[in-house]
Order: sequence, then C-alpha cells, then structure tokens
Amino acid sequence: MSAPFFLGRVIDTIYTTGADTETMAASLTSLCIVLTGVFLCGGAANAARVYLMQTSGQKIVRDLRASLYSSILRQEVAFFDRSRTGELINRLSSDTTMVGRSITDNLSDGLRSVAQAVAGVSMMFYVSPGLAGFVLMVVPPMALLAVVYGRYLRSISKLTQDALAEATQLAEERISNMRTVRAFGKELSEISSYTEKTDHVLSLARKEAVLRAGFFGATGLSGNLMVLTVLYKGGLLMANQHMTMGELSSFLMYAFWVGISIAGMSSFYSELMKGLGAGTRLWELLDRKPEFPLNEGSVIPVDQLRGRLEFSDVTFSYPTRKEAPIFSNLSLLVPAGSVMAVVGSSGSGKSTLVSLLLRLYDPDAGTITIDGRDVRDLNPYWLRSHIGTVSQEPVLFSCSIRDNIAYGAVDPDSVTAEEVYRAARMANAHEFIQDFPGGFDTVVGEKGVLLSGGQKQRIAIARALIKNPKILLLDEATSALDAENEFLVQEALERLMDGRTVVIIAHRLSTIQNADAVAVLASRRVAECGRHADLLADRHGLFRKLMEKQAFLQEEQKQALR
Repeated sequence: MSAPFFLGRVIDTIYTTGADTETMAASLTSLCIVLTGVFLCGGAANAARVYLMQTSGQKIVRDLRASLYSSILRQEVAFFDRSRTGELINRLSSDTTMVGRSITDNLSDGLRSVAQAVAGVSMMFYVSPGLAGFVLMVVPPMALLAVVYGRYLRSISKLTQDALAEATQLAEERISNMRTVRAFGKELSEISSYTEKTDHVLSLARKEAVLRAGFFGATGLSGNLMVLTVLYKGGLLMANQHMTMGELSSFLMYAFWVGISIAGMSSFYSELMKGLGAGTRLWELLDRKPEFPLNEGSVIPVDQLRGRLEFSDVTFSYPTRKEAPIFSNLSLLVPAGSVMAVVGSSGSGKSTLVSLLLRLYDPDAGTITIDGRDVRDLNPYWLRSHIGTVSQEPVLFSCSIRDNIAYGAVDPDSVTAEEVYRAARMANAHEFIQDFPGGFDTVVGEKGVLLSGGQKQRIAIARALIKNPKILLLDEATSALDAENEFLVQEALERLMDGRTVVIIAHRLSTIQNADAVAVLASRRVAECGRHADLLADRHGLFRKLMEKQAFLQEEQKQALR
C-alpha cells in the first residue's frame, strides 16, 4: 500500500521544474530502488499467503471431515433411521469443502481487502482530506447493500445445499440399487426424477446469480463513479494549485485500491454467508450428542461371562413409529449355553429382539440383562464385541474375502492368515473360496453382489466365528437358501453354536428342531415357550399352527415349481 505514495513522488520528481538533471536522476534512482524493494516484499508475502492458506485450507477440511465422520458414526441407530445416506455424504463432501474455503482462502482475501481499505482511506486523507471526504460518501450505502445482500445469499445458499443433498441422496440410492432399477425398467423415470432435482438446484443457482449480478454491478458502478469523482474534483484542485500531479496520481491509485478492496470485502462477505449457510447442518451434526454412549460403561470379566439372557417386561416401539408398539410386557429367559429358537408371524418382532440385545435401541420400559447385568449399564462397544450375528441377508464390504472375514475380529489387523483359513473351513467356505482365481484376495463387490446367497452367508458365518463370541444371534440365516446351501450353512451353524448361548430366529422346521426350547411371539409378547416336541404335540397351540402354515406354504411353492 506504500507503492502509490512512492509512485506519486516519482511523478512529482519527473515533472519538477528547476531541478538539475543529476539531482533528479539521483532522486529517481533512489525512489525506484525503494519501489523495487517494496514490490519484492509484496510478491514474497503474497506467495507465502497463498501457500499457507492453501495448506491450511486442506488441513481444516481434513479435520472437519474427520470430526464430522466421527460424529456421524457415533450416533444411535435411530438417527440413521431418520437420516438419508446421500444427504450425510453430501455434508461430508460438498459442505465441508465450501466451509473450508470460506474460512481460509476467502478469509485471507477478506483480511487483505480490509487492510488495503484501511490503509488506502488513511493515505487518501493524508494526501487530501477534503477530496477524501467528498469521494468516500459512496461507502456507507454500499456497506448497507452488502449486509442486505449477504443475508439473502446465506438463505439461498442453505436452500441450494439442501437441494443438492436431495439430488445426491436420490443418485446414491438408485446407483447402489441398480439391479432393482434395471429389473423394473425404471432407468428413464429415474433419469427424469434426478433431472427434476438438479433443475431445482439450477433454479436456486439462477436466483443467486441474479443477486450476485445486481450486487457486483452496483459495486462496479460505485468504483467507477469514485474514480470519475476523483478526476473531476482533483482536476479542479490542481487547477487551483491545491494539489500536485504526483499527489493526484497517488490519490487516484489509492482510490482505485479502495474501490477494489470494497469489492473484495463484498465478495468476502457473500462467500462467508455461503459458507455459513452450508455449515449450518455441519454444526448441527458436529454438536449432536448421541443418545447412547459408544465406549462407556462397565464390562463383565471374560472368565465370568456365561451368556444368560433375560427379557423382563420389555415394552418397545421404534423411535420413528412410536404409535405402533412392537412389544408389550414381553418376558423371555435364555439360559446360559442353551439354544433358543424364536418363531412367529411376520412383523411379530423377532428381528427386534436381536436389535435390542445388540443395544441398537433401548426398550421404552422393562429391562434386558446379560448374566443379571442390565445392558444399559454395560459398555456397548464391549457388549457387541462378545455377540456374534448372522443375518438373513448379510452385508459384505467391497473388499477382499480375507478382509471381510477378518472384519469380525476385535482387532482385524492382528488376525493371521491361518485364523482366517480356519474360520473359513469351519464355515464350509474354504472350498469355494479356493476355487476363485484370486482365492481369499477375491473382491466381493459392493454388498457382496458378486457372490451367491449361500456364499455370502458362509462368509458371514466365518466373520462371526473369527470373533469367537459367547453369545450368538442368528436372524433367519437359512431362510433364503436352496436345499444344498441350507445343508452346508446349517452344518456350519452347528459348529458355530457349540458351547455358546444362541438365539435363533427361524421359520424352517430344520432350523428349529435342534433347539433346546422354542419361544412363539404373538400379540406383542411371548405367547408360548417350551420344547419343540411338546409345542408341536399341542394340537391347539400357536407353534403347531405356525408350522402347519409353513409346511402348507412350502408345499405350494413346490407345486408352483412343478
């Protein structure tokens, strides 16, 4: 900001009359040397500013993404029931980038503009107080316009980010379920739906463009009027011998810098408002406290863990459906080391028992205990590390079979290859894995899409085996398999159940008949509980009716296949 002052001196030195050539040359040389030093320092400072802001910006975005991802993963399952995956991903990618840019590069440019404006206005008053007061009358209206514009821009930016999140959600959901989209021939309708979402984003962007165009048009006009005013008023002052050519030149350059700085501050304010608009949801996610702790609470020593499970007068409804209770005063005892089969009609709450035992949700009333300890007092991280689960449709990650099996261990990095092979053999998976060209390094695709149902099921069993859990939860693990795969999976499950407390949720008789006891869910509670043979012998019992209905449905399926 000292450059215009020295340039004015250079001009005055050049146009000074009466000075000898040697004196003028010496003054000109010294001024040019000073200016060269000023320009060198300015160039170095600018390069350092750009480097520091670029690296700081990337670090801030990295830390922001890491903190946001950590906050998301710590939330309770009910949070994910209400939130959409695409929206969360948009917050992690687009919003963090915008916020990071607004508080680094944008903040740097804003501070630079403020410094230039303050220095420029000060030097304008130093050179000509009267001319400065006359010229700067345009600044207050422009500042008021910037405040109003910034508020509108913040609102539109938030709406734009929300619309973009909706479009991302739609794209993520449809792409991840492309086989379903293709099977129903919905490609063109999905393209149309996504286009509608992006059109909404475009309409909001157009509104923002109109605001920006009007605002920056007004600031540009004010800057040009400022320069014109300096030339007009300064020319009159020069004519009256109140200013020299060098002073007018310095004043004009300072006015030019002030005009640029005001435009820069306006841009800084607008970008800051956009960052705040995009960051609103980020702060909500970062500040949100999960309802359940992740790694807090007491633990049961491993040598004292027996695996006795008890539900006592449990009442529960899902947080998103409070008006539709799943359980009402449900009670169930699973002795340590026993196998309990749970049956019931669709929607009776069989899978909900698994969710409650894993403490994905807490009951609205009643208690769930393990060895007499309320699960709400236990460390959830420790609890889940001692419970193995195999679901009806296991989800595998898009990585190698080896990594998917090792994922079940408490510390996957410490799992040896021999442990992975042993778990695969026990799960009847080793043979078909070795048939793949890549063996255990075969990538299974997103959600294990490159494997059959039976193969995914056996890899899921191996994943549960490698954890060596004391409690095992099997959620209809064989219901979607053919006879051959059912036999292989059932054989693997029998190895997995040995010496553990097991809760089996099943429909098929082959899965139930080896259980120590069977619990029948009906009317939001355990309607019957006893040995398989005893319940089957009861001609009026719910269990017998369920099995007869299941047998009838299986016979109908066979007839249809024939």
